[in-house]
Amino acid sequence: MKTRIVNIGMNHETAPVELRECLAAYPDNTGKVLGRIRELPYIKEGIYLSTCNRIEVLFTGERVDEARKAMVSVMSGLGRMPEDELTGCLYQWDDLEAVKHIFRVASSLDSLVVGEPQILGQIKEAYLRATKEKTSGIILNRLMHRAFHVAKRVRTETAICESAVSISYAAVELAKKIFHSLEEKKVLLIGAGEMAELAAKHLMRQGVESITVANRTFERAVEVAGRFHARAVSFDEIDGELVEADIVVCSTASREHVITHDQVKKSLRKRRNRLLFFIDIAVPRDVEPQVNNLSNVYVYDIDDLKGVIALNMDQRKLESVKAERIVNEEVLKFGRWLKTLSVVPTIIALQEKANTIIQGELKKSGSVLGNLTREQKKAVESLARSIAEKVLNDPILFLKGKVERPSVETYLDIARRLFNLDANGTSTGSIVSDQVLNTGYPLKGSEESNEFEQNDRGPEKRP
Repeated sequence: MKTRIVNIGMNHETAPVELRECLAAYPDNTGKVLGRIRELPYIKEGIYLSTCNRIEVLFTGERVDEARKAMVSVMSGLGRMPEDELTGCLYQWDDLEAVKHIFRVASSLDSLVVGEPQILGQIKEAYLRATKEKTSGIILNRLMHRAFHVAKRVRTETAICESAVSISYAAVELAKKIFHSLEEKKVLLIGAGEMAELAAKHLMRQGVESITVANRTFERAVEVAGRFHARAVSFDEIDGELVEADIVVCSTASREHVITHDQVKKSLRKRRNRLLFFIDIAVPRDVEPQVNNLSNVYVYDIDDLKGVIALNMDQRKLESVKAERIVNEEVLKFGRWLKTLSVVPTIIALQEKANTIIQGELKKSGSVLGNLTREQKKAVESLARSIAEKVLNDPILFLKGKVERPSVETYLDIARRLFNLDANGTSTGSIVSDQVLNTGYPLKGSEESNEFEQNDRGPEKRP
């Protein structure tokens, strides 16, 4: 029976935030899901991803209908909601469609904000947890690492992550264009709302170290300043701060202009032609429009920033076409790898039979080889293994060359009959490394074989 890849989940497009919150609200839901995956006999591997905008279970198995029902039941229990209510908000992807979906998610093509970088880190954390809980194996190990590779390709081969798509981030990007570098620049926050805080976070990530916070309620200024290791000042001190600041972020709820033309003009006399950049994200505007007419002063209000964002969103849409092409290329590659799994049991059986013959013949020849030194015995054994590997190399390459053809099952059957692989309980295990799929399979007993057996199996599902 064929092992299938299945993805069941919900995101910002299929489920309201109230429903997503139900599944993400309780502590260690991830541990509960992974524990259930270990218990279910018809699920071989599984990963659970939970973010504010997405809940997904990615798993492999053979009896997928039973597995789907079990996973929906688990998710329903976590969210404490009826299954029929949950099912209407779920999407389900199978096999290569599931592969394509996880590649798109990792590349941030399926995110609320296309190109946002956080989702890749969240997927890596989910995979790390799965490896620690021993619910990820050969297929999902390979799939996750390919997903990381796809995300890297999208990030390096397209400009999908380069354009600002939030008001605060767009403001910082404009500041970078004006100042080139934001290191050692001084920032004045006027108002202490959420947008100003977000802008401050982005500015600090770009190297800004000096931030001053002014607010009508001084206590609030102190509170926000504490979050950024900044300095709090009163509204009455703004005139003096304008002399020192390089960037001023305004986001008050004032109905009148907080920053006037005359006020800024007065401060310029003491600034000695240093550039002054205003980011006015308040509605109504905090900065009097005429301020933009002053020399060495730049003022951008929320409409200016929205225009930048609109252009950048259009640019991201163009870049997403390139990204989708990369995803499709990688899905085809992963599909070819999956097909090679069908020949793995026969390749392993060939290798194990050769190894059994070598060990048997060496044992029979024990009396003859008894007089040899240890190094000579190792040389004889190495010779025997080398001959066996070379004999098996052509059949193995032949089988791997047929994996994409409908006749592959016929060739596998012939190979098993020719080498009598199904006699005497010869193993047909399916745990395999990329070494098996990409080159000839090394015979057990060699250093190369032992090394691959230790490093490529990945975490076992159950102890």
